[in-house]
Amino acid sequence: MKFYNREQELEKLRSMEARCANGSKMTVVVGRRRIGKTKLIKEAFAQKVYLFVSKKSEALLCEEFIAVFQNTLDIKILGTFTKFKDLFELMMVQTKERAITVVIDEFQEFLHINPSVYSDMQNIWDEYKEATKMNLVLSGSIYSLMKKIFEDQKEPLFGRADAKIHLQPFRVDTLKAILSDHRPSFSNEDLLSFYLFTGGVAKYVELFVDAGAFTQEKMLDLIFSDDSLLLEEGKNLLIEEFGKEYTTYFSILSLIASSKTSRSAIESILERNIGGYLDRLEHEYTVIRKIKPILAKEGSRTQKYEISDNFFNFWFRFVYKNRSAVEIGNYGYVRKLVERDYTTYAGKFLERYFIDRLKVTQEYSLIGTYWERNNDNEIDIVAINELEKKLLIAEVKLNPKKIDIDQLKNKSLKLIGDFKAYAIEYRGLSIDDM
Repeated sequence: MKFYNREQELEKLRSMEARCANGSKMTVVVGRRRIGKTKLIKEAFAQKVYLFVSKKSEALLCEEFIAVFQNTLDIKILGTFTKFKDLFELMMVQTKERAITVVIDEFQEFLHINPSVYSDMQNIWDEYKEATKMNLVLSGSIYSLMKKIFEDQKEPLFGRADAKIHLQPFRVDTLKAILSDHRPSFSNEDLLSFYLFTGGVAKYVELFVDAGAFTQEKMLDLIFSDDSLLLEEGKNLLIEEFGKEYTTYFSILSLIASSKTSRSAIESILERNIGGYLDRLEHEYTVIRKIKPILAKEGSRTQKYEISDNFFNFWFRFVYKNRSAVEIGNYGYVRKLVERDYTTYAGKFLERYFIDRLKVTQEYSLIGTYWERNNDNEIDIVAINELEKKLLIAEVKLNPKKIDIDQLKNKSLKLIGDFKAYAIEYRGLSIDDM
């Protein structure tokens, strides 16, 4: 698959590379696994020393890194290195005379190999950075660990990064461009399924593109095949993040994916206090996000939770929830559940799609949803342009025949009291409008 989008990220990476001629620069690239960090870095830099931190001893890593360093730069390094700090110092010394881009991928893994690497690197970096020309790019997939390494004031590398990139999924306009390139005759139903199943995550997009899976039927064929990479995906990616308490986190996420979106609803089922778990899922792991009615006051307790990632939402709703059937290979059973519930399930992702599309337009200063106490008068989308005094109130339905603008106006009576000077547009959005 060709390289799509990421123009701003490429510009930032190449800008940092140019700036290192006047002193070493450090860039941190974070993002969930499969999001395309490595491909972005490879696209940005034609010449680089690429080091991948795998789970092996420090001595074996150094042996591997020395070979990569010598082969990439066509130099000979004498001596044996068993500590990364010694190798890192040597690499920095090499950049006194010429600029070199050094990429260290899965940088957070040093926490498990030798945590003192970070303080060693800090000392070496502070000593040499002004007199050297290293373009150091540190990439990591486990967001909570990368955040700890670079944003915790107690950590040695806090404040050392000159730039940070938090790589996000492809936007909806990019997904449409990808479908247009590979299936020009795609339908709105195809686009919604593509958005729902991939969530714009680069690896999943690539899997569907390579398999020619551009319809709902073919996408489900790929997901529920014997050799599918996606059936174990949630477990493979999140167990390491969550550690030994992953079963509690998985239970919470499964309930959220099944529309148990309030803390009280989840606690009533699990019969335990989950406040700390929700806080960590939101702020440390960034797997969920808190949703409040638009314009809700700061301390408002009217709130819901949702899983941020489309694919994780699907995985917890259908795969993890029916893991017994998956474990005995009865994929057809789980697929039938997906097909049975798809219309109901897809509705909220159609809402999410239109919210994402409104964000791409950059026409609004605030976009969200609205509801009143006890979930009364729910409104799917409210978008505010404070500069031009415009308010968009929208109802989203898969079937356009189910849209009732008069009912939407009635539900918004209390809301529009705060927007008396605004031009108000009521809009119905359906799958026909994608």
